[in-house]
Amino acid sequence: MRRSRAVGALIGLSGGTFLYTTAEALPIGLLLPMAADLAVTPPQVGLLVTVYGAVVMVASVPLTALVRTVPRRRLLSALLAGFVLSTAITVVADDLPLLLAARMATAATHALFWAVVVPAAAELFPPRLRGRVVAVVFAGGTVALALGVPAGTWLGERAGWRISFLAVAALGAVVLATVAALLPSTRPDQGHAARGATPDAGRFWLLVAVAVLATAGAIAAYTYVALFVTEVAGFSAASVGAILLVRGIASVLGILAVATVVDRGPWSVLAATVALQSGSLLALYAFGHRPAVAVGLIAVAGLAFAAFTAALGGLVLQVAPGRSDLAAATVSAAVNVGITAGALIGGLALPGHGVRSTVLIGALLGVVAAVLAVGERRLRPVATTEHRRPDEKPSDAPARSERVS
Repeated sequence: MRRSRAVGALIGLSGGTFLYTTAEALPIGLLLPMAADLAVTPPQVGLLVTVYGAVVMVASVPLTALVRTVPRRRLLSALLAGFVLSTAITVVADDLPLLLAARMATAATHALFWAVVVPAAAELFPPRLRGRVVAVVFAGGTVALALGVPAGTWLGERAGWRISFLAVAALGAVVLATVAALLPSTRPDQGHAARGATPDAGRFWLLVAVAVLATAGAIAAYTYVALFVTEVAGFSAASVGAILLVRGIASVLGILAVATVVDRGPWSVLAATVALQSGSLLALYAFGHRPAVAVGLIAVAGLAFAAFTAALGGLVLQVAPGRSDLAAATVSAAVNVGITAGALIGGLALPGHGVRSTVLIGALLGVVAAVLAVGERRLRPVATTEHRRPDEKPSDAPARSERVS
């Protein structure tokens, strides 16, 4: 496979993560227009996000196991086609039950897409580039939060929320065509990314625990960041969008930064990103009443969490104790557990202890995650296990691993 085709396929897969992240979060920005148009309350529209996350959390592993023999190009193309169709149904839905059903269908394709996209992307390039490739894939989701959701919110406020989802569906058709044309048709059990490079059950479950805790810490603080910047930092409500944009740009920079170093020491990078997130949240708790300092620390926290997700994805491919797609599905479910838990914990603390408590809780959860990540060094080293197909000779394996695809 030519490198230009591999790069094109990688861009298509990153575009997929952009679409799914945008579609998942867009109802948050369009909460009021959607509620008014559908004649329901804002909390009912909020169910579109809550139920979406619950479906991803529950369905990731079972669905991945169910389609474990389907070639990657066929599977990813079908998932993106399902995304386009369910998003189109979202556009024409005239009541909440139909809209909720369409969102659940989108979430089901989301659950499978995130499990398959990481090994599919890694397979396009040599193993030595694995961390950078995964960072590019995750960059799509980060750009979605930085630009996709704000742009979709802006469009929906001016042209109607349905137009925003129509635009997402149209972009989905473009990404579908790109992936269907450029992605190789390989079996999910073939290639260097099919299984962990150094399979280790202990390290894998440690990674799952770190994913839950670090994500919960980030979300506990981020969910209520608008309240923090208005009640603690003293900004006006009109400034929230600009502050979130700064955080989004910093997140993109975090992805770019980690891509240059993650292949050299992924566990060290993981621990460093979680420590940076925790440190920035602790500083925000202490000094967040200073407006300029608050903006800077919110940006650093966003940068750190984005970099963390990229390092997390690369490590899944390294320590997966079995098939990498099932491992990726498990970690995806763990991240969604962290999202749900973080929002819940923050919501419980908010009424009695104020918005500053959500930042402190987020920092403390991150500290525990960082300690676990550093503790990886105490685990017994595991010898590298090279995975080959039954018909592949040992002498052929290195040569195969250096091919572009």
